[in-house]
Amino acid sequence: MTTLSASSTTLEQLKTRIRERQARVGIIGLGYVGLPLALLFSEQKFAVTGFDIDQRKVDTLAQGGSYIYRISTTEIQTAKSQGFSPTSDYTQITSMDAIIICVPTPLNEYHEPDLSYITNTTHAIAPHMRAGQLVVLESTTYPGTTEEVMIPILEKGNLSGLKAARGAGAGSAEFLVAFSPEREDPGNTSVARRDIPKVVGGLNPAASEIASLLYGSIFNRTVPVSSPAAAEMTKLLENIYRCVNIALVNELKLLSLRMGLDIWEVIEAASTKPFGFHPFYPGPGLGGHCIPVDPFYLSWKAKEWDFRTRFIELAGEINTNMPYHVLQSVSHALNRHKKSLNGARVLVLGVAYKKDIDDLRESPSLTIIELLQKDGAQVSYHDPYFPFIGRGRKYDLQMKRTELDNLGQYDCVLIVTDHSDYDYKRIVKEAKLVVDTRNATRGIESSNLVRC
Repeated sequence: MTTLSASSTTLEQLKTRIRERQARVGIIGLGYVGLPLALLFSEQKFAVTGFDIDQRKVDTLAQGGSYIYRISTTEIQTAKSQGFSPTSDYTQITSMDAIIICVPTPLNEYHEPDLSYITNTTHAIAPHMRAGQLVVLESTTYPGTTEEVMIPILEKGNLSGLKAARGAGAGSAEFLVAFSPEREDPGNTSVARRDIPKVVGGLNPAASEIASLLYGSIFNRTVPVSSPAAAEMTKLLENIYRCVNIALVNELKLLSLRMGLDIWEVIEAASTKPFGFHPFYPGPGLGGHCIPVDPFYLSWKAKEWDFRTRFIELAGEINTNMPYHVLQSVSHALNRHKKSLNGARVLVLGVAYKKDIDDLRESPSLTIIELLQKDGAQVSYHDPYFPFIGRGRKYDLQMKRTELDNLGQYDCVLIVTDHSDYDYKRIVKEAKLVVDTRNATRGIESSNLVRC
């Protein structure tokens, strides 16, 4: 009779624990990616521990509260009743069967990758790791990060001399490693999270198999690829595709304005083609963690290979300049009303990076507010999701939300985020001047309305 080796036995035991929902899952980073992921695992009866260095988040979750608008307190409380527990204590990593890292990967002031969240997290968990664990990085980054940055820290920092499994299976002193890019789309209610296919790239076949089995427990489809680097590149391709096409329509919008054409009408007409065309829409600039950031991770990495990513750089230049186009449009619109931007009272509608979400990351509204203030405008804002804007990585506004009870007091109302809550007919009727960057006022005609 054939007997299983110790390593094979460990892998088979982990598979059984996953299938029977006995595996303990640790999610590191309880933000817009990590917390929804933790809830998905909890819904499938896994015991989930959420790790975060922000004690306020840990305390809020421990009390059954939520700090993300689209996640209700009921969801948190249900998860807690099923064993979900938040903590900032990394010593608990030892008891996890799978560890999934969902921390930010922003750009630094030089537009270069900032991997400090990944490296700090990896250093924090390394001393507490044990053999047989699966470690998955979900944070969007350049191809090679998992193998070149994360694994060396894990191997050097653990106290038991563990190594990442690179052969066919996993030895008694090895752990498994994979990369699986997040595919969160805040505000999208048309696609259930479980229906979003999950790309998985393991360092070896055993890691791919275990990671696919784990994610297959909560997603309806997994898509294995050959390596962590292939999975990392997949995520970048997805977002660069969007970035480049948004830059294209932004540039065509600027041309259409000069030509007296309505780019929105043109896009709508082009969208009737049943093949070879997918609509993208212009706006005041890019927001969110992915599209404004991810392309620059690849363009930075490409320099290592003596390669210049010209499409990415040009798209970034066009999209970065859109807030300046908005500033110019507001200034020109005020001039036509015989008003200078310097000293004008401007109300910005919407500060979230897109409609109907509570997410400020990389929002063009924040840049636009700063540009308006720099040129002397007296700026107020309204957003149903943000009663206050304080300080972030790239802004320090310290502004309190203004209510929409007297629109006539402003020289200009600037629509930057087209939240569904707004009554645009009322806004156009009551305001002296409305500048619309999102085509939120489509179908409304008025002499005081400017679309830019």
